[in-house]
Amino acid sequence: MPSGFFEGIEKVQFEGVDSKNPLAFRHYNRDEIIMGKRMEDHLRFAVAWWHSFAWEGGDPFGGPTFERPWYPQDDMGRARQKADIAFELFELLGQPFFCWHDADIRPEQGNFADNLRTLEEITDYIGEKMQVSGTKLLWGTANMFSHRRWMSGASTNPDPDVFAFAAATVKSCMDATHKLGGENYVLWGGREGYETLLNTDLKTELDHMGRFLNMVVEYKHKIGFKGTILVEPKPQEPSKHQYDYDAATCISFLRKYGLENEVKLNLEQGHAILAGHSFEHEIAVATAEGMLGSIDMNRNDYQSGWDTDQFPNNTPEVALAYYYILKAGGFTTGGTNFDAKIRRQSIDAVDLAAAHIGGMDICARGLKAAAAMIEDGGLENALSQRYSGWKSPHAASMLGSSLDEISARVLNEGINPEPQSGRQEILENYVNRFV
Repeated sequence: MPSGFFEGIEKVQFEGVDSKNPLAFRHYNRDEIIMGKRMEDHLRFAVAWWHSFAWEGGDPFGGPTFERPWYPQDDMGRARQKADIAFELFELLGQPFFCWHDADIRPEQGNFADNLRTLEEITDYIGEKMQVSGTKLLWGTANMFSHRRWMSGASTNPDPDVFAFAAATVKSCMDATHKLGGENYVLWGGREGYETLLNTDLKTELDHMGRFLNMVVEYKHKIGFKGTILVEPKPQEPSKHQYDYDAATCISFLRKYGLENEVKLNLEQGHAILAGHSFEHEIAVATAEGMLGSIDMNRNDYQSGWDTDQFPNNTPEVALAYYYILKAGGFTTGGTNFDAKIRRQSIDAVDLAAAHIGGMDICARGLKAAAAMIEDGGLENALSQRYSGWKSPHAASMLGSSLDEISARVLNEGINPEPQSGRQEILENYVNRFV
């Protein structure tokens, strides 16, 4: 029986760009073929259980504003009710995937044994709903940042008992993800960092985090989990200094601890902005190293200094993100998770549906623009022209020579280069032709 939470909202249909229906897709046509693949298979959309169903609408200055029938989220009856309503939204949107933290889908019990019991119970319940709906799990993860036990970190905690609790928690979440056929498992070090170096042994904490992640990989192979292990960069908030600052920092960390062939990155637009980067920068860094796994699609408010997790609405930003994803061959096990929440004044069920519809449409527009740019070849041609000098025999041989040899050639040939334009404005105008 339907819950009635989404009463009056019909299954969302594609109606085309001329539609004025706020609850219809204008650009997201899941069966449209883009570069030889269905749009749905390119984008691989996922609903985030935490923001869509667990967040209560609070902010640093005020309490909850949402009134949901499954609040307070403190027993298994409400956990099952929340799952029922979640799958109603998946059905309305036609979303192929969803994602969760353990704390999103089961009530916090205060001890590991009861957390495990309730997680296993809700995993079975969700599994039954997945069989009926056909919706799949893009990834699962453990919330090791909200409860007070995690205030000094999880794998980096100075207390070995907290490390042990974290290891047991991740094992339980990996088991649940594996049981539900999840295509990835994510670790986000929400409090893996420090507030002050005065009480922090930085080397020890990094070594412990490296060993912890190796344990995760070892357990993945032990249970035969075929999905991808992902880590998610974020520079700050809640910790003053996060160890997983950005894509480059995470890649360096993975290489240091021998994990570069086992773990990839789950990149978030909002986290990229907090790190002082663009989203396409983070994606380009990851794809250059063969380490892109999946993305959290959202945006930040550029007038605010924190991670506001709003639904995407900037087509040029989204187009450039998918441009680099498509150039790298697209997603394999990864996808587009809406790690985004509606505003605390958007209190109705229709707001939750409309936010996802708009986000899916923006991503569809961005994907189509990215594919058109790739097929047109303008950016690639500009790159090829800018670096064409390196195709000469002298340039190719220079990388294998020495400073002495290069210096002699500069003197002998009187090399005195003139600067060449980077054509940035022309290329920015080029991108805007497609969006």
